Amino acid sequence: MPSFAGPTFQFVDTVAWEDLVRAGGFGPRSTPLLVKGAVRAWPAWEHWSFRNLSELRRPDGSEIIFRFQNGLVEQGVTRQPLDLPIGPYIRELAEAAERPRREEVGLLPYRRWKEIVPGQTFHLDWEYMKSFEANRVYLAQWHILEEFPAMRRDFAIRDLWPGWRWTWEFVFIGPSNTVTGLHYDFPNNWFCQVRGLKEVILFPPDQTPHMCKSRKYDWGATLSDIDISRLDEQPAERATFEKARGLYARIEAGDALFIPRRTWHAVVALEPSISLAVFGLRPAEILIGGGASTARQLLHKFHLYRWGNCTCHKMHRRAKAA
Repeated sequence: MPSFAGPTFQFVDTVAWEDLVRAGGFGPRSTPLLVKGAVRAWPAWEHWSFRNLSELRRPDGSEIIFRFQNGLVEQGVTRQPLDLPIGPYIRELAEAAERPRREEVGLLPYRRWKEIVPGQTFHLDWEYMKSFEANRVYLAQWHILEEFPAMRRDFAIRDLWPGWRWTWEFVFIGPSNTVTGLHYDFPNNWFCQVRGLKEVILFPPDQTPHMCKSRKYDWGATLSDIDISRLDEQPAERATFEKARGLYARIEAGDALFIPRRTWHAVVALEPSISLAVFGLRPAEILIGGGASTARQLLHKFHLYRWGNCTCHKMHRRAKAA
C-alpha cells in the first residue's frame, strides 16, 4: 500500500459519442462529462497526426518558432521559456509515439482502471509521480487556429457545444510525463484529446477549501500551491489535499472531456499527446467575469498586481504577492 492514500476519487460521468447524439446532444451542465469517441467523428482524427503537424510552415514557407513552456508553471518557480522550432520537436514525438508503451503505469494503472466500476470509490497511486521528472519542455497554449484558420474546420465543436459563445482554442503538444498542475479556469472548457493518453483529476468547486489556493497569478486561471509532482516535499499541503473528494478521467485518443468553469483539475500525460482545449464564454459570463479578469491583467501588465509572482514572467525567487 502507498504511504500516502491522498484524496478519494470516483470515475467521471461518461457517455459514448453515439449515445450523446441519439439523446439530442449536450445540454446545460455544471459537472464534468467524458464523451468517448467524440473526436474520432471529426476531420481532426484524420488530419492531426504528429507527422502532419510537424510539417506546418508559415505562409512564406519559413519554420514556425514557438515560445515553449519550460517545465511546470502552475506551481513553484516559473522558468525562462525557450524559443524553438516546432518541426524537430514534433518529429521526435512522432517517433516516440510509435514505440510500444507499458500499460501498467499511471496514477491509476490500466489493470486497476479496468476493475473499478462506476460509483466505486478509490485512491490513486501517488508513488507514480516519483518515477519521472515532471519539468518537461512543452509546446503548450499554442493558438494554432488563429495562425491556421482553415484548421478550425477539423473540430466540429459546435456539435458538442450548441449556441453562441465567444471561444478561444489552445493546442498542447508534448511527450509523456508532462504535467499540467492543479488549477481551475474561469471559463468552461472542452478538452479534446487527438493523440495519446492522459489522466485528468478533477475537483468540483465545493472542494476549494482543500485545494490550497495560491497567490501566484495566471491570466484566466486560479492556481493551487499543491504540486502533485512532489507531494512528499509538501506536508502541510498534503494533509489538506488528502481530505478532498475528486473525479478521475482516463482520456484516450479520440475522447473529449467537458471541464466546467471553476473546476479544479490537473493533467498527467502517459503518452506523447496532441490536445486541443476549447474555452468558451456566453455573453452574460463575459460581462460578469470578463471585466474583472481584464482589469487584473492590465494591473499586472503595469506591475501593480502580483508582478514577479506569475506564470508569464521568469521568477528568480518567490516574490511578495501584491
